[in-house]
Amino acid sequence: MLKLLGGLKEFVRRQPVTIDGTVFRVHVTFTTVALLACSIMVTATQYVGNPIQCIVDGLPTRPVNTYCWITSTFTMPDAFLREQGVGAAHPGVGPENGEPPKYYTYYQWVCFALFFQGMMCYFPKWIWDMQEGALMSTLVMGLQFGLGNEKEREKQKKILVHYMLTHIRKHTWYAAKYWMCEFMCLANIVLQIYWMNKFFAGEFITYGLRVIGMSTEHQDNRVDPMVFIFPRVTKCTFHKFGPSGTVQKHDSLCVLPLNIVNEKTYIFIWFWYLLLLLALVLMICHRYILFSWYREPGRGR
Repeated sequence: MLKLLGGLKEFVRRQPVTIDGTVFRVHVTFTTVALLACSIMVTATQYVGNPIQCIVDGLPTRPVNTYCWITSTFTMPDAFLREQGVGAAHPGVGPENGEPPKYYTYYQWVCFALFFQGMMCYFPKWIWDMQEGALMSTLVMGLQFGLGNEKEREKQKKILVHYMLTHIRKHTWYAAKYWMCEFMCLANIVLQIYWMNKFFAGEFITYGLRVIGMSTEHQDNRVDPMVFIFPRVTKCTFHKFGPSGTVQKHDSLCVLPLNIVNEKTYIFIWFWYLLLLLALVLMICHRYILFSWYREPGRGR
């Protein structure tokens, strides 16, 4: 696993010249690395080992495991409220009573979704690197390395100061392009939260709040939201023909160890995206104040 994650260190390599802000860098670097690391861990868990293990009487286990994995499994929503071991075998696993079951089809796509989210977080940096055109690196002229004699360095400093004085207020479009990339970060996080909420059938928006609120509820009355969204045990129905051609229905119990990783992954993403969204909103407000101050007559000169 460490070898798989080792390749991500290229994303966090320190830049010789800083061309972006702290919040922007956290979005395009740390968030990208975190999402790709989660994708790698989910992929390793999903495709190395048994992501699903089903129990069914009278049938070979491997075909049932494959069938239930590539189709879908389900739970009974009312079974989450039943007493475990009495009205339900496991949270969400109980007899059908006419209520529509809750199907789970997302878990095959989690690793791909996390990878796509990581690429979307990196997209603003890719755009900014193209638009920036290595201007800052050209202006610095190697001063950050501290090489050369003192006279040469003083000469470079004078050239840099002269350029800044003669081109003051002439890089408005440069700043505007960077601010647009920062706004892309905010739009990306908002769209990702909306998309993840759709991905989990409207359960993601309140996921973290319900996890926090669970600790204040009584042990006998609370429903673990992590188990409700990422059940560890589900049901699967397998049909086959009998000796006389009659369709036989086999009810199987499926264990999903992969959801142990998924639930921890997405509770981290929920809290991290909340903090990142707050930081991005504050950053955009700060940029708006700066822009308003710059446009006010008599200011910024």
